[in-house]
Amino acid sequence: MKRLLNYLLIIIPICSFGQDLTESMEMIREAETKAALNKMLHRVNMNTGNYDVTYHRLELDVDPSQAFISGDVTTYFEAKEILTEVTFELSDNMIVSQVLQRGNPLSYVQNTDDELVITLNQVQNVGVLDSLTVSYSGNPISSGFGSFAQSSHSGDPILWTLSEPYGAKGWWPCKQDLIDKIDNIDVYITSPTFNPSNEEYIAVSNGLEQSQTINGNFKTTHFKHQYPIPAYLIAIAVTNYEIYSHTVDNNGNLFEIINYVYPENLVSAQASTPVTVDIMNLFSNLFEEYPFANEKYGHAQFGWGGGMEHTTVSFMGSFGRNLIAHELAHQWFGNKVTCGSWKDIWLNEGFATYLSGLVVENIDGNNSFTNWKQSLNNSITSQNGGTVYLSDTDTLSVSRIFSSRLSYNKGAMVTHMLRKKLGDANFFQGMQNYLNDVNLSYGYAKTEDYKQIMEAASGEDLTEFFNDWVYNQGFPNYAIEWSQPNANQVRITLTQTQSHGSVSYFEAPVPLRLIGTSGEILDIVLENTTNNETFFRNVTFPVSTILFDPESDLISKNNSVTLSVNELQLDSQLIFYPNPTTHSITIQKPIQVEVEEIHIFNSLGQLIIKTNWQENIDISNLSSGLFFIQFQTNQGIINKMVLKN
Repeated sequence: MKRLLNYLLIIIPICSFGQDLTESMEMIREAETKAALNKMLHRVNMNTGNYDVTYHRLELDVDPSQAFISGDVTTYFEAKEILTEVTFELSDNMIVSQVLQRGNPLSYVQNTDDELVITLNQVQNVGVLDSLTVSYSGNPISSGFGSFAQSSHSGDPILWTLSEPYGAKGWWPCKQDLIDKIDNIDVYITSPTFNPSNEEYIAVSNGLEQSQTINGNFKTTHFKHQYPIPAYLIAIAVTNYEIYSHTVDNNGNLFEIINYVYPENLVSAQASTPVTVDIMNLFSNLFEEYPFANEKYGHAQFGWGGGMEHTTVSFMGSFGRNLIAHELAHQWFGNKVTCGSWKDIWLNEGFATYLSGLVVENIDGNNSFTNWKQSLNNSITSQNGGTVYLSDTDTLSVSRIFSSRLSYNKGAMVTHMLRKKLGDANFFQGMQNYLNDVNLSYGYAKTEDYKQIMEAASGEDLTEFFNDWVYNQGFPNYAIEWSQPNANQVRITLTQTQSHGSVSYFEAPVPLRLIGTSGEILDIVLENTTNNETFFRNVTFPVSTILFDPESDLISKNNSVTLSVNELQLDSQLIFYPNPTTHSITIQKPIQVEVEEIHIFNSLGQLIIKTNWQENIDISNLSSGLFFIQFQTNQGIINKMVLKN
């Protein structure tokens, strides 16, 4: 029966899975926001901009029971201009004891700006590669959230670092300019062989473990990483880890996912981490081979909430699936291709969030994915404004940069909407092209770089899309009016208002689901580009209801679906009785309404009576139950229901 449907978009109840997901995402966002506080207090050191770092060898001596580090760091660097001195960043509480160049000592000074300024013995010309070795030691002062932390777990000592992205200077001499990635590194970690409980200490760092060398009561573990990496993604950890692995087939080119976990958490971790292989395979199939497949991927447990996507080894506070997916996603989007500025943070966080949603889609199924998208939409539309792309002023606020509503959730949903707009083939091809672009791969990207790559992959001009959804604010609200003027067609008119004045109209594909009187379903997408736009679509069944965006593919709010007023008037003018009935029904209609045919369907949608106009219809021979009556008139189709006793 057609009737007024003041249908508002149904908010799907979020099950415990959705609640866990929301809490997990907030934990990730809070962790990354805390890490960012140090970023905001730091400005790129202009005194380090006259050279490019090509290689580091870190030879570090640590003891997990002491907040202390000593070592030698050798840096290869190429002069970008004529050099007479070289400046590294190093916290002023760290004491430098010696600087050597090709075995010769150099003079140096440390200042209160956390700089180590080294005077060269001879001028280094542009394009010339040279190296320095700095010997140093000290008790690193944490930059606030664990750039170098010494603590314990269940009474056992642990040492770990988290430098994102300007805390590295707290524990080793380096250059922290985010756009100067180091070509490759060697890390040698020397620590006591055993902890006080006579359990073996295990060291962790980026890349592949090359060797372990025992020298008396000390062990040196050597790691080599041969991909471009910024200083903030270099990390170490040492404690009495238990180690176990999962193997990724990688089309026959096997590599290991190595898990370093606390002994007290071994059983629970072993139950949680196998899904990493499934997630790795999913991301590899959708985008490209894991970017560091020649080395490893791994998890190292550490003493902080959330996680940190250190290249090839994410440091993990827990092992929930969403956290595993988010940090693994960053190996592609964040580590291989890094956002080029704070304005473009969505290229890291929006993408990583969306990839965690792809895990929901592909492992849990479409219903769970719909719930996931709805939970993001509820967050996004909880306020009327806000852009995905940040303004200069926005970049001065850590909470704005790491806004869960905008950088994470809206960034993820805009990515999904772009996928729906372009289609899966073009979307995923574009994402692959983004990761492999010669100017971006293992480097940095801006939003415009991404836009141009997606345009090239799809052949579409995405200016309007990016202006509406990325650069400007808000979202649309839809009012949909529909009718079925004849048996084979529906008429749908879309009216839109905007939540924020920065967008005059959101041109978007609008998904609708048409539901028939016998449960038939037809999904359609209307390419809506103007206000009050009317569409006609062919159907093969009488329509009783239209649902707006049934799978939550579109950022929007307060949407209504209404049967056309004309249809309502017609529906009210054509009446029949009695209802319920035992033998027959009598029909009354206005003179101006001509009924061409009457169809009666059973509850299975089967046509059981077809007749021309008549005022009385005998249904005494029908079995008891609910029947649908369709009147085909000169003014449209009218659907009614009758109950036969």
